[in-house]
Amino acid sequence: MRTFRIAMAQMNPTVGDLDGNVRRITAWLREAKKAKADLVVFPELAITGYPPEDLLLKSSFLSDNRRALQEVVRHCQGLAAVVGYVSQSDGIESKTARPSVVSAGSHKLYNAAAFIADQKLITTYCKWYLPNYGVFDESRYFHPGRRLPLIRLRGTLIGLNICEDVWVPEGPTRFQALAGAEVIVNINASPFHLGKSRVREQMLATRARENGVVLTYTNVVGGQDELVFDGNSVILDHQGEVIARGKAFEEALIVADLNIEAVARARRAQGQKKLLPKRVAAAVEICVASLPAIPKFRTRVVPDLVAALGPLEEVYRALTLGVRDYVRKNGFTRVMIGLSGGVDSALTAVLAVDALGAANVWGLFMPSPYTSRESYEDVAELGRRLAISVRTIPITTLFDTYRQSLTETFEGYAADATEENLQARIRGNLLMAFSNKFGHLVLTTGNKSEMSVGYATLYGDMAGGFAAIKDVSKTMVYDLAKLRNCRGVTPVIPKRTLDRPPTAELRPNQKDEDSLPPYEILDPILQAYVEEDRSLEEIVAVGYERETVARVIALVDGSEYKRRQAPLGIKITHRALGKDRRIPITNGYRNL
Repeated sequence: MRTFRIAMAQMNPTVGDLDGNVRRITAWLREAKKAKADLVVFPELAITGYPPEDLLLKSSFLSDNRRALQEVVRHCQGLAAVVGYVSQSDGIESKTARPSVVSAGSHKLYNAAAFIADQKLITTYCKWYLPNYGVFDESRYFHPGRRLPLIRLRGTLIGLNICEDVWVPEGPTRFQALAGAEVIVNINASPFHLGKSRVREQMLATRARENGVVLTYTNVVGGQDELVFDGNSVILDHQGEVIARGKAFEEALIVADLNIEAVARARRAQGQKKLLPKRVAAAVEICVASLPAIPKFRTRVVPDLVAALGPLEEVYRALTLGVRDYVRKNGFTRVMIGLSGGVDSALTAVLAVDALGAANVWGLFMPSPYTSRESYEDVAELGRRLAISVRTIPITTLFDTYRQSLTETFEGYAADATEENLQARIRGNLLMAFSNKFGHLVLTTGNKSEMSVGYATLYGDMAGGFAAIKDVSKTMVYDLAKLRNCRGVTPVIPKRTLDRPPTAELRPNQKDEDSLPPYEILDPILQAYVEEDRSLEEIVAVGYERETVARVIALVDGSEYKRRQAPLGIKITHRALGKDRRIPITNGYRNL
């Protein structure tokens, strides 16, 4: 049986850390060599990290990226590799020129995959389809590729393409298969959002089956600013069946023996194949790569077939990895969290402990005159269960001083949200004082429901460096807390924290529902308006009260200035509050 051994390095690079990324790549090269792989595949832009954004405007960065590639070539002895990097050339001109885009600075750049064999750069494939929606800005930097190189290695014809290319039915995958490719190697930096891995795998199965190819999908893993990459690298046979799947949210080397003979048999059975369009045929290049002889004794590999995670578990793992990588990749060791006794700060603390360890998480409890006995007790119990350091600093005296200083100015005005926000801003100041003094990163605790409608205080509870649950609705916060409490013998979040009605405790007997619709009503409306761009009429048609929907939309539209000043947070939904949703602050359009 004709087989081909592939290894997919699901690695966690750091954007801009070229030397560190090369070290990671060379370490995986050694592992692939031990596994006697014919080809080892690395993710999209593995050398630079993804997305490199305006680093691509720096000529020194581009030069260092090329030198880094040469270093990888030098280490690739005795095996072949596919490595993502930035190219300044698409090779020879062809008749399949694609629409041009504005180049980054004075450079003409390509999102590229280098094919290396035994210390030689054989060819480069440049990405054809550049995503320019949601969090993606690739047309800002890159030109689309024009060539379709295929590589013959150990009797197997391989086609390369990159991320978005495989999503297009009549795209590079189809053309490479028609040109004779038996294996498609697709490299990716595909960020996570809830449900994406299942949709992605269904699409890949369709693409493999309709083209009669083995399809390998190598994805990056790790956190990069607000993005988290889930890995979930996968291999599908020519019938669209999954034969290998890597772990989610963890680095891994996925090794599999591909049955190339089965592909050849299926094609012979199909008989006459469709011809390549003439405009595409001119772009095809067949390159030949050679390697030392296959080892005589190579035990057949049984590939990993890791079970897919459930939706909530996916989100929890994404949040944990996002916190860990943001903290560590930015040079921090410890984090500070303002604990209130509520579920949002409790979940944030638990995520931080799972990501960084209890010794690296500090809690600061800052009770005001309106803080309940239950909150005192629940914060203490949470700290005990998590084994974290919790410092208590009452803010009543500071709050009184603020009010006294403002007495003359505010004379004749009734107390309102101003006095409530003073408490939040005092707490924000104290958290940032700890951060300045000890160098700890402050994690804010606001959720997506609050951030959407502006139920948050600028320079108060929004003060901090990273918003762990910024894209998590309030109802999902409870679901994640309950999920986490199911692990281990003792729940980490006190039951009363989950049972008490949500409250900011900024005035006597305050409840969130005094200011907002109940979260079980608010969250579906927010999902429809913020994530799905539905109009007021469309949301009302589903069954929600017009007055409630109009009020929620007005709150969302009126809070854009707050969100623009908020710390970035981890994207876990299809449309997060950040790069995904770019609404002007100065905006006269109202959909009411």
